[in-house]
Amino acid sequence: MISPPVNTEPTIHRETAHRLARRALFGFILTFVLARVFVFLIMSKAMPNMYFFMHGTHVHHLNYGIFLLATVGGYSIFRRPIGRTAEITALLYGVAMGLTFDEFGMWLHLGGSYWQRASVDAVIVVTALFGLVAFARSLKRFEARHFWAFIVLLAVLMGFGVVLYTTGNRLGDVVGPTLHDLEAASSP
Repeated sequence: MISPPVNTEPTIHRETAHRLARRALFGFILTFVLARVFVFLIMSKAMPNMYFFMHGTHVHHLNYGIFLLATVGGYSIFRRPIGRTAEITALLYGVAMGLTFDEFGMWLHLGGSYWQRASVDAVIVVTALFGLVAFARSLKRFEARHFWAFIVLLAVLMGFGVVLYTTGNRLGDVVGPTLHDLEAASSP
């Protein structure tokens, strides 16, 4: 009598894209908020200047994000993490994206102000994309009865986007000059 082959490989808990995206979203939002808080506190001289300068040049935190993105991307491709390692990799990916996209406006306008509206808009878009991957139903489970709920949700989100954009413009008009003055006063 021949016995069936025994699987000697350990059972591996594979993370779903949704769960990994939730971890990346958490890392992304946390990093963005902390980066903004630290920059504001440093510029207002409420905490010591922790900026890194190399030969008189301020190395912005988007550079740390780019290096971390390259590291996480390479690790993900060549090592293909699973289980707990995949969760940590997703969290680090979110942190790297947060560091990088927090200064998105500086990608567009080199030498521009840290407090550019483009950076906040980019963070909102990336957050929405992470949120869609993290919390959207898979397309296989999308049924005809969900179509109208999707249309209503899309309309609400578009309305929210318009309100957010308008509010951001008004807030920028009110707070923007103060933040730019704070930035100019803290420059070496």
